[in-house]
Amino acid sequence: MTQQRSLSDEQIKEILLKGNYISEEDAHLAEEVLAKSPGRSFLDYLFSQEIINQDLFGQAVAENFGIQYADLNSNVPTLEQIGRIPEELAKQFRVVIFAEDDNKIVITTDDPQQKDLLPALEKFFSSKKIEIAYSLSQDIDEMLVRYRKPLDTRFAKIIEDSSKIAPEIIEEIIDDALIFRSSDVHFEPRERDIVVRFRVDGLLREAGKIPKEHYENIVNRIKVQSRLRIDDHFSAQDGSMRMLRNDRRIDMRVSIVPTLNGEKIVIRILTEYVKDFAMSDLGLSENDHKNLKEASRKPFGMILVTGPTGSGKTTTLYALLKQLNKPEVNVTTIEDPVEYQLSGANQIQVNPQTDLTFAKGLRSIVRQDPDIILVGEIRDLETAEIGINAALTGHLLFSSFHANDAPTAIPRLLDMQVEPFLLASTLELLVAQRLVRKICEKCRYSRSVRVVEHNRENLNLEKYFGDQELTLYQGKGCENCNYTGYHGRTAIFELIRVNHEIRDLILKNPSADQIWALARQHGSRTLFEDGVEKVKKGVTTLEELLRVAQPPEDI
Repeated sequence: MTQQRSLSDEQIKEILLKGNYISEEDAHLAEEVLAKSPGRSFLDYLFSQEIINQDLFGQAVAENFGIQYADLNSNVPTLEQIGRIPEELAKQFRVVIFAEDDNKIVITTDDPQQKDLLPALEKFFSSKKIEIAYSLSQDIDEMLVRYRKPLDTRFAKIIEDSSKIAPEIIEEIIDDALIFRSSDVHFEPRERDIVVRFRVDGLLREAGKIPKEHYENIVNRIKVQSRLRIDDHFSAQDGSMRMLRNDRRIDMRVSIVPTLNGEKIVIRILTEYVKDFAMSDLGLSENDHKNLKEASRKPFGMILVTGPTGSGKTTTLYALLKQLNKPEVNVTTIEDPVEYQLSGANQIQVNPQTDLTFAKGLRSIVRQDPDIILVGEIRDLETAEIGINAALTGHLLFSSFHANDAPTAIPRLLDMQVEPFLLASTLELLVAQRLVRKICEKCRYSRSVRVVEHNRENLNLEKYFGDQELTLYQGKGCENCNYTGYHGRTAIFELIRVNHEIRDLILKNPSADQIWALARQHGSRTLFEDGVEKVKKGVTTLEELLRVAQPPEDI
């Protein structure tokens, strides 16, 4: 949930109205939505509807307090600056040095009205005038992370001082995983120790090592919390667990499998990151954004998002749902599993033990008077047929589908024996996507290159970049990106808007090449071409693009 410490929803509303950052109508609509969506914040709604962005919100709050807004993303304090405020004081008052000169020092916080804030700071900076600024809570959190010691150091201290070794080690690992925005945590038994690795921005990196003698207790604790059998060490087990960390509820999926050196655990963290995503955050080009919005505003029809596991399909679908999730609309989903809770939506989880499959659940949903339906994945003909019939009878249906690219989805559905005339009548939009790492904005720099000189495997890159020198970008590597040069991910997209000509072609059982040839005539771009634009704009690197997509052979 998006929230700022020290400010209630009512205070945020008053601040934004007073500064004319939102209208009375915006506030009233937000309150209507929140009344039917307990647990959702006022800011969640404003951000999801793109009524205001985070920097504008920061400026509004700072303006209300009569102080400067300190954007910690564009002006990043150095490690030396952060370290000049003692850790205990920095965490107590949530303060960071933002700027200073010979006479003045600007110290920023997300709670400028704290009692005793100035007196506490004056003890350390008595020779300078102190000016207080305001920063967003999440940015302050990112700066305070710099005080954390490595996991191995903290493990050693826990083992030395604590009687609750397993619980405290697990908590430290989960806390770090959340801080570094890890999607998965791996506990990997080796011959002499247990390696802990985080998957961050799609790639695994080592985070620390646990002495092997403490691992059995850690496994048993995770099994108990996940409601798994602690006496079974030779079977694969799946479960789920929940933790409360810093007033945040963290839901996790747990998978345990036996290996030669012991039981390996992978924890998928189902955080609320996706709640911060709006359509504008997905990385869509202006034209693709327009096409997706127009298709999602239709009263009925089907939108399919394709791509392999881990390509961001769920995030895209939820960003769409968030925009359409209004008090007057009935949104119902069936998923396996429900990874993110969406306030105001009716979410159903597939349960094989009770014979609640996608097909049977979808059949029931259609009788529940829905306006918008999300089917987590179309896996078989029965689910496809029920979904298509739902889209045909006045419902807007979103789903994901495993296909390598957008045009391939149509022949695959036809191969599943979906009737061509039904598919042609309901399909509105096909979206294919992949995730690429974004260049770290805090250490990004430009360089002049000739792409043709770096061409490899005869990929004909000059067709997209030319053979002259051009400016590309990359990250040097800094503490913010863990010295990788990348921080965060964005998607590259391939969209096919299904028009009358493509509908006619579907009736003829076409190949993927025929569909793509027609789609290109109407402006569709390949995944690689969309990625090239992001490389040129400095969003990602050419190396990262080539890691997930290749130039099409037919262009």
